[in-house]
Amino acid sequence: MPHPSPACASRFYQRWIAAAAGREERVAQLAQLSLACPDFGALLEHELAAGIPLPRAMRRLRNLLLAALIRRELEGASNMDEVVSAMTHLADFAIRTHLADLMAELVAAHGMPIGAESGRPQEMIVLSMGKGGGGELNVSSDIDLIFVYPEDGETAAGPGQRELSNHEFFVRLGRRLIGALSEVIEDGFTFRVDMALRPNGNSGPLAASLNMVEEYLIVQGREWERYAWVKARAVTGTAEDIAALEAIVRPFVFRRYLDFGVIDAIRNMHAQIRAEVKRQERLHPDRSNNVKLGRGGIREIEFLAQVFQLIRGGRDPALRERSTRLTLRLLAERELMTQETVERLLEAYTFLRNLEHRLQYLDDAQTHTLPANEGDREIVARMMGLPDVPTLLAQLEQRRAFVAAQFDDMFADKSAPAGEERAELEAIAADPEAIAAIEAHLGALGYDDPAGAARRLAATWGAPRLQSLPDASRARLLALVNLALPLVATVVVEAGVGSHGATLGRLLDFLEAIARRSAYLSLLTEYPHTLERVIRMMHASGWAATFLTLHPILLDELLDDRGGIDEPAQLSASLDAKLGEAEGDTERQLDILRDAHHAQLFRLLALDLAGELSVERLADHLSALADVVVAATVRWAWKTVATRHREDPRFAVIAYGKLGGKELGYVSDLDVIFLFDDDDDMAPSNYAKLGQRFITWMTAHTPAGILFDIDTALRPDGASGMLVSSLAAFERYQHNAAWVWEHQALTRARFCAGDAAIGARFEEIREAVLRRDRSAQEAELKAEVLKMRQRMHDAMPNRTSLFDLKQDAGGMIDIEFIVQYLVLRYASAHPQLTANVGNIALLHRSGELGLIDPALAAGAADAYRAMRKLQHQLRLQGDEARVPHAQVLTHSANVKKLWISLLG
Repeated sequence: MPHPSPACASRFYQRWIAAAAGREERVAQLAQLSLACPDFGALLEHELAAGIPLPRAMRRLRNLLLAALIRRELEGASNMDEVVSAMTHLADFAIRTHLADLMAELVAAHGMPIGAESGRPQEMIVLSMGKGGGGELNVSSDIDLIFVYPEDGETAAGPGQRELSNHEFFVRLGRRLIGALSEVIEDGFTFRVDMALRPNGNSGPLAASLNMVEEYLIVQGREWERYAWVKARAVTGTAEDIAALEAIVRPFVFRRYLDFGVIDAIRNMHAQIRAEVKRQERLHPDRSNNVKLGRGGIREIEFLAQVFQLIRGGRDPALRERSTRLTLRLLAERELMTQETVERLLEAYTFLRNLEHRLQYLDDAQTHTLPANEGDREIVARMMGLPDVPTLLAQLEQRRAFVAAQFDDMFADKSAPAGEERAELEAIAADPEAIAAIEAHLGALGYDDPAGAARRLAATWGAPRLQSLPDASRARLLALVNLALPLVATVVVEAGVGSHGATLGRLLDFLEAIARRSAYLSLLTEYPHTLERVIRMMHASGWAATFLTLHPILLDELLDDRGGIDEPAQLSASLDAKLGEAEGDTERQLDILRDAHHAQLFRLLALDLAGELSVERLADHLSALADVVVAATVRWAWKTVATRHREDPRFAVIAYGKLGGKELGYVSDLDVIFLFDDDDDMAPSNYAKLGQRFITWMTAHTPAGILFDIDTALRPDGASGMLVSSLAAFERYQHNAAWVWEHQALTRARFCAGDAAIGARFEEIREAVLRRDRSAQEAELKAEVLKMRQRMHDAMPNRTSLFDLKQDAGGMIDIEFIVQYLVLRYASAHPQLTANVGNIALLHRSGELGLIDPALAAGAADAYRAMRKLQHQLRLQGDEARVPHAQVLTHSANVKKLWISLLG
């Protein structure tokens, strides 16, 4: 006697097999095949061949597929992925098949619906939502649908046909489609249909035009609907109409900023779901253990995946994935969750979905709870491959506990509770005398000037901008201030320098600037450690405080505890991918470049403030970052030149000044020139457009700020010269017409981005110019260098009693001029001086070669290093690069000695 199939554990399977002869044989045949994407057309034809109508044939097909899936999975021949894929494909097939049939019927009776504006025939877009939209439909699930049609208008009714409005036509079509799918007839149903997710829910029209959808989402769309529309997937409709719908939905679902406010919205939605589940459990204690909506269940995993989509999907299109499983894997790739956490969530999700299927296999019922009957529980445990119910419950609890812990870590309410401090701070705006209470509180926290800090708090809180905030935003802001006050005290004590008042003032300026951006307030509320990192950064650097206030989107970078920056090649590839996705949308590309640059800059700033980077190493990183941005800008700006005559421009950007010398600072501008080497007739005009477009892309003010200020004054003939020069013209100019100061500038020039062959040729020209024998013109060379130095000094006089680290005699400019003179004077005999290795290395090299006294060379090098460090520290505080003379007296004296010995 043959061993019974494990599928016999399913009562649905037994009933359906026993109801008609030959069914078991058909199921056995189908169960031999992979069912992830079977040939539903052929299977349906087999049913239709018996002469039964389409609705019955589709139901028979559904039951046949379900029986085969049950048999395959319980015999270990398939897995969850095959089951959910098969059910999703069946739903799509049934929708398309019935819609085509019903559309033909209605068109025959009323004519084709025509758009009033376009004059085009209209087709209905059926949107699959929920698990169907995500390609993860379960075996006894209903399908959540939304019906959309492109335009209002009327049907083109012919003789004997009754004209309908497009709206009435598509409402009728929608009703008939629902009936064809969900009416229970002698063969059951194909899919239950739920239309509650449509605009205005069950009270809204069954079908909505694109205009109606757009108006609804803009005016009435609620936070939970963003969650639902993440999974919206068009099953039918033309590509053009689907694209138009997606253009409407995308900005509603995915905000262009990082939307941390969605955490609170999902938290509230989850609380409502949990309250309903608990109510049902109280009414029906036997229906506990809801694997979908219960604690640690499927819905919590879905929320964990989708919260990141809603926060970041506007800025990272890859996260707009509809599948929960694929989204979780993307979170690991993006390092938004650890790989281990994602693997455990995926394992829990698979276990819970398998259990959900087995609950539904029993009677083909739409259930998500363990059965009350102990015998049925035993059957479910065996279908799960487990020996008994206690083992099943233990494994279920283990996974639910992990999911719940991850959910709580993300969604637990972390806002500060109301307390005395909140009441006192609220009182400030209403009663100025209450400032004494805040002053006492700040004094107890150890503030060095509690009265001044209290007055500042009062002024900020009483500002009209904050007083006009919505109550929810004021409450959140108040909680943040109360949380921040002791953190400021702690940070100042730990640092050992600085004042409480200065740090608190910077923080309040920042909070006032972001007060109307609830997403940023939410981020600081949901991630309290981020607030502490903000305070530490603002205490360490006034410039950092200003930068963060200008670009609060960078708060997201403080969530990342890994630190470090992307390697140039990695950043370049990432930039190209994002810019490619935004091709055709120049405004978006400009923001992508700015956001990427600011993010890397901010990470460097964090490392810098943590003392992990020397000034020289920081400058190397900043220069490499600028190189990547410049190269990406050249590549993508060229694609916007409509008249471009070749795919890849024979065009190069040459860096001078701080970028050329790889000594870039946080706010340095870029000194560049543009060269091309192309004989095409269109080359000069196209490359001129590219040069101008490059400057625009770099300097344009967008909501994300600017990239760099650009200075092209060092191009041949300066401001009166062509913006873009041919390589041949540049070579002629350097050999025949350039001034000495232009050759000085050439000592710090290098190929930055663009065509590598032009870059190599530029380096050859540079070498030839710098190695020119100037021994016979030594006096003239000195005179020109001295003249240019005096001109710079006169142009930027120091009218203070402090020492200007950059401009004053004995300062950094003197050192740079010394190095430039050494290169121009001696490179003909010592080619190693033309290497672009920086001023400090060239000073030591000149000393080793005996061109200057080695001791003076070392002293000047030490001075340059010390002054750059001081300049950097002062700029981080937002101060000018000036110090008391005594602070750098030895260093400036060493520079002056070298200057006199070399240039007189």
